[in-house]
Parts: sequence; structure tokens; C-alpha cells
Amino acid sequence: MENYRRELADLDRAGMLRSLRTLEGAQGPRVLLDGREVLLLCSNNYLGLAGHPRLARAAADAALEFGAGSGASRLVSGSLALHAELEARIAAFKGTEAALVFNSGYAANTGILQGLAGPDDLIFSDALNHASIIDGCRLSRARTLVYPHGDVDALEGLMRRAQPARRGRWFIVTDGVFSMDGDLAPLSELAALKERYDALLMVDDAHGTGALGATGRGSGEALGCLARIDLHMGTLGKALGGFGAFLAASRPIIDILVNRSRPFIFSTSLPPAVLAAALAAFDLVDSEEGRSRRERLEHNREVFAAPLRAAGLDLCGSTTQILPILTSAPQPTMAAARALLERGIFLQGIRPPTVPEGRCRLRATVMSDHDPQELAAAAETLLEVLRAQP
Repeated sequence: MENYRRELADLDRAGMLRSLRTLEGAQGPRVLLDGREVLLLCSNNYLGLAGHPRLARAAADAALEFGAGSGASRLVSGSLALHAELEARIAAFKGTEAALVFNSGYAANTGILQGLAGPDDLIFSDALNHASIIDGCRLSRARTLVYPHGDVDALEGLMRRAQPARRGRWFIVTDGVFSMDGDLAPLSELAALKERYDALLMVDDAHGTGALGATGRGSGEALGCLARIDLHMGTLGKALGGFGAFLAASRPIIDILVNRSRPFIFSTSLPPAVLAAALAAFDLVDSEEGRSRRERLEHNREVFAAPLRAAGLDLCGSTTQILPILTSAPQPTMAAARALLERGIFLQGIRPPTVPEGRCRLRATVMSDHDPQELAAAAETLLEVLRAQP
């Protein structure tokens, strides 16, 4: 036990100690934290659906009708009609033959890669891919080659050099929206490479689904290549406001995962309330209200980002609702986050190992139901806090 205490003390001295902060009440643009109302600038609730009454009513009605839990894993007795309905809805939404629901984004990425790839296969993975993709590559036991972030030329060089000794299947795996930088993957160029080299393209669109594209289909739609993506991973717990994740793909891919994906096979399935809320969220995304919320999200992003760019801050190339402000070492980053919270703004400082050494940042996220005037004021407060740092 003393070893753990020393390790915690070392983390604290280095500015790397993490702890939980507990919100009181529902998610929204403003929340109660430690008994005080603050502006929430670190939520993935991009469209403001987490507190939407239509989702809450759908969840409550499903719980009353079908009960609190599913009772078992999908392959035992926990595959409900609501699971099938949601998977059909997801497949139609992404334009694929089939879909499969997972219990979280982490479970999806680890389970997809572990279920589809093996020792004879080769995965090409972007250097800034989410930790769940990295862990999925490791669990698959496939050979993994990491290419520099967004560097299509470097990726093609790796593929060209690997071609003569090719044995198994090839996968190109990338985030659609990179969660710490807020930039988009070069999906059209990656699709061209996967077609040239007979690979499968997997896109983790956790932060794009619902929020990006003319109809909310995500980063693939925003970049004009949705139909060229083979494996569409997404989450139900960010822009869609609920919980869980999914893969939309061809029927053979989904059937293989039902038989091989360990997180899917060995987990009790999502409960009825969660499934019903997700169905309501997809209906909202496809509605006029969904279109309006996406437009407000883009407007709010620009309101918050414009003064930061004008002040010369490094926003890491973000073009989305994720707006990182590059800082420096962990201690000043966390000091800035504390100073902002004292002034009523709740956002998080991000440190290694989540980001590389020397790339600490304040990670802000905007939502469609933020008040634009509050966002503009928050941007000015952030600039004041950073200017006051030694």
C-alpha cells in the first residue's frame, strides 16, 4: 500500500494526479459543480441531447414497458427486439447492410479489431488514434504499423514497402475526428489508398456522428466519402446524448463479430431504456430540429474559436466543436484550468499520457445550446487567464 501512496505523491508533484469531479443535476450548458453553477465547456454532449425531453421520455417509457435490464448477453437471452430495431436504424443511417451495438466506444474498438484481425493481418494506424484503437490493435495480435498523423504519403510508403511480403488482410484504421486535436482525418485520400491496396477502411467517428455532415452522418459525409468507408464505428453517448456504441458494416463483418468479438460475446447487453433513447436520438438528428442544432453548433464553434485564433493561440488545427488550446507543461496547464473554474468556467486540462509530452492543452468543447454571448465572454476570460500566467 505504501508503494501506491508514494506513486500518488509523485504524480501530484508532477502535476499529473487525476481525480473525479462530481456534477449535480442534469447535463446542460450550465451545471452545478461543488454547489456552484458553472459554464460547462468539457462535455461531449454536442447537440444538447443528453437532457432532451424526447430522449428522457423514450427511456422512461421503455423501462416501464420492458424493465430495467436485458437479463443476459446477446448470445444467451439478452438480444431484445429493441436491439434489432436500433441496429437496423443504425445501418440505414450509415448506409450499410447491417450494424452491431456495443456497450461502449472502448468495447467497440477493442472488440472490432480483436474480432476481425489476427496474426497474419496488418493494421495501419494513425499516430494520434484513440487509446481504444491502440489497445484493439494489441489485442488483435495483428502486426501494426503506425503512420504519422494524417500523413497519407507516409502511409502509402508503408503500404508499398509491405506489399511484397503481404499475407493476410489489411486494415487502415483512423479516428474521423481526433478527440484531442479536433481535426479531421483525410478520409477521401485514405479511401483511395484502401481501394488501391485492397484494404478495409475503419473510421472511429465517435465525435463526428450526429454532429458533422449535412444530415449528421459524420465526418465521412462532411468529407464526401461516406459510402467508401467499410467499417463505421460510432458512439451513442456523445452527440446522440445517450450511452453505448456501434459498428455499421457489411453483413459478413457483423456476423463474424457476433462469433468472435469478446467484448460483445461476454457482456450483458444494453438495457431497454438506453436503446429507446438512442432510437429517439436518431429521429432527432434526422429532423429539422437536428439540422438546426448542427447549425447552432457550428455557429457557436466559430464564436468561441475566433477570438482565440485572433490572439494567436495554437488550436491544434481544429475545424470542429473540439477546440484545444495548446499550453505547455502539466503544472501551468492545470493551474489555468483551476483559475478558469474559480471564474465559473469548467473545462479540463489534458496531460500525458492522453497527449504526447510537450503537448498539454486546455480542451474546450462547445454545444449547440450554449449561449453565444456566454461563449464569447468565456473566450475572453480564457485569454485573460493565460495572459496572467508567468
